[in-house]
Amino acid sequence: MQITQAAPGVWGLRLPLPFQLNHINVWLLADRMADGRDAWTLIDTGVASNLTRGLWEQVAAAFLGSAPVRRVIVTHFHPDHIGLADWLCRRFDAPLAMTRTEWLLARMLCLDNSDEIAEAGRRFYGAMGLDAPVLTALTARGNAYARGVPVVPATFDRLCDGDRLRIGDRDWTLLTAGGHSPEHACLYSTDGQPVLIAGDMVLPRISPNVSVWPAEPFADPLAEFLGGLRRLRALPADTTVLPSHGPVFQDLHGRIDELLRHHDDRLAEAERDCAQGGRTVAEITQAMFPRTLDTHQMSFAAGEALAHLNHLVATGRLQRHQRGDDGAWLFTRP
Repeated sequence: MQITQAAPGVWGLRLPLPFQLNHINVWLLADRMADGRDAWTLIDTGVASNLTRGLWEQVAAAFLGSAPVRRVIVTHFHPDHIGLADWLCRRFDAPLAMTRTEWLLARMLCLDNSDEIAEAGRRFYGAMGLDAPVLTALTARGNAYARGVPVVPATFDRLCDGDRLRIGDRDWTLLTAGGHSPEHACLYSTDGQPVLIAGDMVLPRISPNVSVWPAEPFADPLAEFLGGLRRLRALPADTTVLPSHGPVFQDLHGRIDELLRHHDDRLAEAERDCAQGGRTVAEITQAMFPRTLDTHQMSFAAGEALAHLNHLVATGRLQRHQRGDDGAWLFTRP
């Protein structure tokens, strides 16, 4: 366990993840209680596992000291960010703070093991034109979210876009963006050197996943994500970026420009492929991710391929048909 200072009043801790993306950065912010006592605000939690709980216990003993935790902020509903929120809030007797849409999704998904959610997954992945073994593996998972997030606190403090938060000696502004998740929260401070706690919206080495999921198969999350990136690009170029994965970095504008170009290139490639007589989601997934994928990776890859196809449909560059033989979606030029 190593805790490093990332900015004045902000420390970072890297927690392990059981995925190909093998870590998440969580943030410890020096704070004060209403009565003036020193305290901490924690941002994001790690996955729900005995290993992660043990690491947080080490943090409590070696770093937090006797100071209470004022609140636990979660940037968005994904399991690596909210998985241990209930345990942390109970362990430190602290409230959960997050945006309403993210809390609602997390709360709903962790409780939903209905037959309807399984059937929605079967219809969704069945329309992608996937090979039978891949389709079987994806649909057999059921509600994988509920296994990764066993409990979400029943109450929370709502965070809204534009909220001003005083945390210790710094003022922070809450900025929300969609696409990676519906109402992802970033925190931005201009006290001294500008600092952005970016969550998964801007990562230094990989492109954040932007996917379509079974509950909303015709959504256009890519439009929301690109809009969120452009909004964040209005922040100063010398902003220090604290991402959820990868090292702290600067050059916010340069990295956002790379991400925008990346998606422009992906859109152009998908459009060209579909002009060759039409393509299924499975075929575009293979073109975008030409490597062996496990079931977990395939769910994200197929969802991301569909996000690009849905955006091309929404902008009039492609149209969607349904094949008669198997009901798979087929995307073609208008």
